[in-house]
Amino acid sequence: MPPVSFGVDRLVADPSLLGGTARVGLVTNDAARLASDAGRHSRAALIAGGVSVVRLFGPEHGLTATADDGAAVADGTDPLTGLPVVSLYGERMRPDMESLTDLDAVLFDIPDVGARFYTYTWTLYHVMAACEQAGTRVVVLDRPNPLGGELQSAAGPVLDLACRSFIGEDAIPIRHQLTLGELARLWQRDHFAKVRLDVIACDGWTRAMRWPDTLLPWVPTSPAMPSFESAQLYTGACLFEATNLSVARGTDAPFQQVGAPWLDVGAVLADLARRVPKGVEFSETTFIPATGPYAGEECRGIRITVTWAGALRPVALGLLLMAAVASTHRLRFQWARYPTAANPSGEGHFERLVGRRDIRRVFDKTPQDIDAEQVRAWTEVGDWAERVEPVLVY
Repeated sequence: MPPVSFGVDRLVADPSLLGGTARVGLVTNDAARLASDAGRHSRAALIAGGVSVVRLFGPEHGLTATADDGAAVADGTDPLTGLPVVSLYGERMRPDMESLTDLDAVLFDIPDVGARFYTYTWTLYHVMAACEQAGTRVVVLDRPNPLGGELQSAAGPVLDLACRSFIGEDAIPIRHQLTLGELARLWQRDHFAKVRLDVIACDGWTRAMRWPDTLLPWVPTSPAMPSFESAQLYTGACLFEATNLSVARGTDAPFQQVGAPWLDVGAVLADLARRVPKGVEFSETTFIPATGPYAGEECRGIRITVTWAGALRPVALGLLLMAAVASTHRLRFQWARYPTAANPSGEGHFERLVGRRDIRRVFDKTPQDIDAEQVRAWTEVGDWAERVEPVLVY
């Protein structure tokens, strides 16, 4: 047995943890597997274990976890279980009352990557809002935060609610260092006091453990998250989605490299040397993205290799790398729209990602002046540790 087990493993082993609940819905996708058997989908294991799952709900990327980023997903039928699937990323972003009124509880079991702007987080938020309205119990089958849980590694900006969207509904940092079960407890306290919430915790996971420490295989959580190496850089590299650079979607290393056909890699690397980000090495590379900017074109890129995970501050890294590109390519570097089902116009994507409106103005005016000290101020998390301490599970 692996040293860590998930909430779903515990429920499969002991369905009485639900307390005799009769009919349940399940928010899940194909990335949700058992810790004890990474080849086994959690929904199939729950049903085989005697949990009466009667309806499935799918997040962004659909039940298969393979739909394109930002693409609307339709309702359907699950070929694995034969159950109806209600999409929560398309014509609706939260369950409607009709899909909840005949349920005793909604279970939530989806692996997360620990970033504020990863939409599975906000699917849970909207499920809680809908279930509070419907009077339906919510049960989070918890999973580790792959980035770990040490609160000193949390990194802002903390979302300014003026930038609220489906990639950020609450004032939390970009790298929050909580599990989804802990976030659910936070939201119950702060927003959904009337929702009936239970969290079935992991066994064996501690806050000091990053994903490799669990000794479990990585199951891709979405098309552009094929590895832990991509996930650990995502909280910073994803900011480039709001620019005219590629984040290498469709390659073997998305979010581990960024680039464009016009990028002067040497100039950017020279600029980065004075900004001195820690915990990483940069190298010149080329890649051909499958989707996004320059799809099918060869991009000159910068590859990021983590050399010291303990010093890695990926949000700061992403901002410093962006400052280096903006400084060396004042005419080439541009902001870009990023249309999705949640934001069809694609406007304001950088502000929604970073969580503040003022940072973009600094990039537009004086990117050459953005240094480690400036970025440190942007990424402070204030009283986050004190705010969340009462809701911690681990």
